[in-house]
Amino acid sequence: MKMAEKKPVQERIILGIDPGTSVMGYGIIMAKGKKMELMRMGVIQLSKYPDHAVKMKKIFDRVCQLIEEFSPDELAIEAPFFGKNVQSMLKLGRAQGVSIAAALRYDMSYVEYAPRKIKQSITGNGNASKEQVAAMLQSTLNIPAENMPKGLDATDGLGAAVCHFYQSSNTAGGRSYSSWKSFINENPSRAKKK
Repeated sequence: MKMAEKKPVQERIILGIDPGTSVMGYGIIMAKGKKMELMRMGVIQLSKYPDHAVKMKKIFDRVCQLIEEFSPDELAIEAPFFGKNVQSMLKLGRAQGVSIAAALRYDMSYVEYAPRKIKQSITGNGNASKEQVAAMLQSTLNIPAENMPKGLDATDGLGAAVCHFYQSSNTAGGRSYSSWKSFINENPSRAKKK
């Protein structure tokens, strides 16, 4: 009797982006089946460019560079939230659109996630703070404290990638829970031990 061959674990690379016109965060993860590992996270500093068109070109060029360097399969991008400042929303929308255009240039699929959905997916709480999201990402991906960025833009971008991993996998992140306790009981590895 012939033994069944074990299927290779499907690998995919997810690029997550938190669009911004002053600082844009990104995170890249490698997903292997139900596991993920951090490849890179960082920021694109844009505040030094006074012209909005130059900022958009810098975003496009840098996203293209990341795609060429890491060959991601999918883009997960945070959708702009509805705020009171219409001009800020328009600028964020442009930054998001330019990022999506860069992905489309390489025939990548993309998915938008609301900030609340990202927080819910990572922490189990849609009202979690950015600091709580960063702490959960650090714990989940085993990122040493010295490798954590000072600002929260990079972890926001990483959060979009991790959210997409959970939403597109058969892992615990795609489920909903009645309480934080039930989430921890079913996902002990995602809780930070003190």
